[in-house]
Amino acid sequence: MRKKHTSKILVITALGLLLLSTLIIIFPLSSIDIRISEEVQATHSPLLDLLMVAISWFGHIWVSVIMVSISTGLLLLFKHKMEAIYCFLTLGIGLLTYVVKISVNRPRPGFKLVRIIEHAKFQGFPSGHVAFYIAFFGLMAFYFYRNKWLKKSFRITITTFCLGIIFLIPFSRVYLGAHWFTDVFGGFLEGCFYLTLLIYFYLDGKESAFRKL
Repeated sequence: MRKKHTSKILVITALGLLLLSTLIIIFPLSSIDIRISEEVQATHSPLLDLLMVAISWFGHIWVSVIMVSISTGLLLLFKHKMEAIYCFLTLGIGLLTYVVKISVNRPRPGFKLVRIIEHAKFQGFPSGHVAFYIAFFGLMAFYFYRNKWLKKSFRITITTFCLGIIFLIPFSRVYLGAHWFTDVFGGFLEGCFYLTLLIYFYLDGKESAFRKL
């Protein structure tokens, strides 16, 4: 990823998140959010409820901490120190999300407006699940796609899973009634910003190490 392209992504996502945050502070509830929630929740069943809960399971704080810790440990075990460091740093997205949540202070959807399956805590904007999934699973997809230290079939499987769950998590959060569409879009912008930062410094560190050889 070239530095010029990286800078563009960082600027676009940062400005997008800032603009969206400002709009939500001014207009905390929009007809677009309500409409999209109604469309997403229009078709539901116990099996679909269970599937959406399962998709969101990886984003619960205790699960994400354990998952990142195990992944970091495995990377260290196989002597991928730099990859392990940046894997562990994906937990930092939680701090950034907390700061934005407190700053915007947007309530989550209420039961009078949507069907609530998962009762989540804290403020709604941005979606911490979406931001974390993009940061962690996005970085894992990047690792496995780029590096050749595992069999191709395994790398393709892991990368496909990571990208698939990133794609599904926004639908899961809206379906469960935990977030509005603009919440998950804010999480998308924040996650892309943070992931781009991690990849930028990771590649910069790799290039520096190569030049020292």
